[in-house]
Amino acid sequence: MNKRIILAVAVFVVLAIAIVLVWNYVNYLDYLSEIVHETERWAVIEDLNGHHVAVEPSSDNVWDQLVRLYQNGTSMWIGGIVEEYGGKWGFRFKPETVTVAEVTAEGLQATIEYISENLNYWLDLGWAYVDAIVTEIHE
Repeated sequence: MNKRIILAVAVFVVLAIAIVLVWNYVNYLDYLSEIVHETERWAVIEDLNGHHVAVEPSSDNVWDQLVRLYQNGTSMWIGGIVEEYGGKWGFRFKPETVTVAEVTAEGLQATIEYISENLNYWLDLGWAYVDAIVTEIHE
């Protein structure tokens, strides 16, 4: 009887580990679909809902601001002109317009998911900002 219990526990442990590994892999693939990018210099921002998007500023000044935000963990308004783009959210901030701001007009404030769900509105409006922290820097 002890052998059956040990075998059952071993099978349960192996299945639990497999489930955790598969779950982590699926979450990783979902994360990768959030952070689609084209350039070698890009940052990942995370909004207050825990959603991510890559930003690829062409401005060195904006890049320096993103690096500082990453280093000190401060959240600020990060945004730019919204344009259609691949990946999970279907948009990005146009690289030459990416901006970091302490304040912005209330009508331009959104979350990553809200922009994605109302993409035509934000494409017509042009600008949008997300209150976000920088979670990754890539150069």
